[in-house]
Amino acid sequence: MENFKVNNPTTLHFGKDVISSLGKVVSNYGKKALLVYGKGSIRSNGIYDQVMAQMQQTGIRVVEYSGIKSNPLIEDVDAAAALGRKEKVDMILAVGGGSVIDSAKIISITIPVAHSGWDFYTGEAKPETAIPLVSVLTLAATGTEMNPFAVVQNEAEKKKLGYGHKLIYPLHSFLDPTYTITVNAGYTAFGIADLMAHSLELWFGEGEAPLTDRFILSIMQEALEAGPLLMNDLNNYDLRARIMFAATMALNGMTAYGKARGDWGVHAFGHVLSLMYDVPHGASLTIVYPAWMRVLLPRIRKRLEMLFLGLFGDPDPNKGIDKLESFFHSLGCPVRLAEFSVGEQSRDDILDVMRENQSNGAVYPLNEQEMERMVEAFFSLKS
Repeated sequence: MENFKVNNPTTLHFGKDVISSLGKVVSNYGKKALLVYGKGSIRSNGIYDQVMAQMQQTGIRVVEYSGIKSNPLIEDVDAAAALGRKEKVDMILAVGGGSVIDSAKIISITIPVAHSGWDFYTGEAKPETAIPLVSVLTLAATGTEMNPFAVVQNEAEKKKLGYGHKLIYPLHSFLDPTYTITVNAGYTAFGIADLMAHSLELWFGEGEAPLTDRFILSIMQEALEAGPLLMNDLNNYDLRARIMFAATMALNGMTAYGKARGDWGVHAFGHVLSLMYDVPHGASLTIVYPAWMRVLLPRIRKRLEMLFLGLFGDPDPNKGIDKLESFFHSLGCPVRLAEFSVGEQSRDDILDVMRENQSNGAVYPLNEQEMERMVEAFFSLKS
């Protein structure tokens, strides 16, 4: 087992009506907030009004930046940071799913500087300070509400990258499962897939940590059990709460204790599909993971056998991959790129962008032949 430290500075507020203390919490950081959100769903479902009521009750002035995409853009990050800088905001309030909160994280370290937030991704700059960030989560998926990571894409450079720094932890995150009830079936399914993919990236991480492996299996078992029930009863608060809690736990650090690192290759490959074809993040992972497992089976057989024995009671890796793929499909997630009208003629283009982005895993890097076989499996029934 590797040495590790545990220090998660995010205060999590979980449960029904936790929003009632939002104004009091935010008022600890000043009197002017930059409200960051997506394309307007929080206005139609009433969440915006509840948030604004909290701000008004505590005398918080609000400057708004809306329109964050589901695959967030660095251009929006820079524009929002410029607005926050101009308005001299005291804090950021991010209301939305992973794309909104990820964007807000980079906005928080870009407001204090004069350069693009992309400079943090390229390593040309390192953050020295951050504007306080409070998040209100509306989609159970990424775990960004309790971790120091953020993914954005730069379409001009054809890159989608992840970034991590201790300064971008949200100080507080408010998780009311009620706020996820209006999420449609598709994005509910993508969120379930995303939390499973996060668990898998650490399952295939470097280092022996048996208790952490049990944490990972438990989170995935929760998703396997509660996920299908939720898909058949989208208005069920208790099921929404179970998935929301599982998604947070899948990437708040506990699945990494005692491991040197996760693999994260599947996420890197999935980012390319999102960048090229605007495939939703969770959907990209359900296309990539079965293909990745089939190609790497000779190298990861032991870990696959342990995984599938824990999840399905049968260590057979081929059967297990098929069962996992069937589970994703049963939720309504894609498992082939054809489901996004992407044909096999795109294989070379995908490989080129993967090479440009240096997409690969940290623990199980694919060689060129394996990369080609994996991309082929995005289209074919079997690799």
